[in-house]
Amino acid sequence: MRTALRALPLLVSAALLATAATACTSGDDTPADATSASTPAAPKLTPALSDAQARAVITNYSKINNKANAQRDRALLDTVEDGPTYAMSVSDYTETEGLPKAARKPYKPWSYDISSAKLYIPRFTAGQDRWFAAALSGEKGKDPSRIAVFAERPKDKRWEMSTVVDLDSTKLPDIALDGSGYATAVAATGNKQLAADADVLRTAVIDNFATGGTNTGTKVFAPTRASNQQIKVHEETTRKFGKLGTTTFAGGTNRFKDAYALKTADGGALLLFAHTHTQTDAVAHSGLQINPDKDDNAWLHGIPRTSVTYTFICADAATVPAKAAPSRLIGYRCARTDASGPPVGSARTDRA
Repeated sequence: MRTALRALPLLVSAALLATAATACTSGDDTPADATSASTPAAPKLTPALSDAQARAVITNYSKINNKANAQRDRALLDTVEDGPTYAMSVSDYTETEGLPKAARKPYKPWSYDISSAKLYIPRFTAGQDRWFAAALSGEKGKDPSRIAVFAERPKDKRWEMSTVVDLDSTKLPDIALDGSGYATAVAATGNKQLAADADVLRTAVIDNFATGGTNTGTKVFAPTRASNQQIKVHEETTRKFGKLGTTTFAGGTNRFKDAYALKTADGGALLLFAHTHTQTDAVAHSGLQINPDKDDNAWLHGIPRTSVTYTFICADAATVPAKAAPSRLIGYRCARTDASGPPVGSARTDRA
């Protein structure tokens, strides 16, 4: 009889207790009416939308999201979600559909508490892609514990949630606001005014998983609960099989390169970005096999494997200083979106 190893993919979230003017454009700190006799007037900056309109976007999101989730309606969900958020939601649908009907938990409707939502609405020039960020709570009366970005899709005349991150704590970043209460969007990539941009942060996050932060993770990030949790995932997961198998992490193909940044009161920025990483479990030698967990049924169909590669899509948030100093990873959220591996070509055995 073959000795069986149990596949234990780590689905982690930085909610340990319970936004670049666009991805490619930068904000402008120059007042819209700043002019001089020798220079042309700066492009006029106007708010992405009003406070009331932003709250209506969030309310509509909760309503449509509930309706889509109840039926696992991907097309309907696609009208209010985009980017990594949509990909992670669809993976949850897929995982649920892989379970026997009796094992599927009844869906419980929810909504974001609009009264406690904190809005960060930037100003943009004509032609720039518009977006805004919001700190949100899913429980009435509770402080916000998530930060989300809603981006406009002009072609479809709608706003969609592009990314959402679970935060380490309810203490929010100190976003810089102008005299009218509007935030300032800054470039998330290639920004020389920041200690690190989205590309550097993404590489460091992946290194936390891949090496425990040895190469760049602990150099780019100061210790935080979120960063420490990623390192803990590396340390515990790579040892879980002992001498019977191995686990390795690596960066994956990232389809979601959009990143968003807001200027903070200290001159730095809050950055929200996405990354993709893989986790590969493999048996140490012939005669061993990995028996997929029931939550893997949608992808692995209960067939024993000699190795399994899981793909995770994640959303991350970090505060970055303007000076050369470590950044702080303040939250992240991951979902398994795929799993594959070669079958052993034999009947399933009992789990170890």
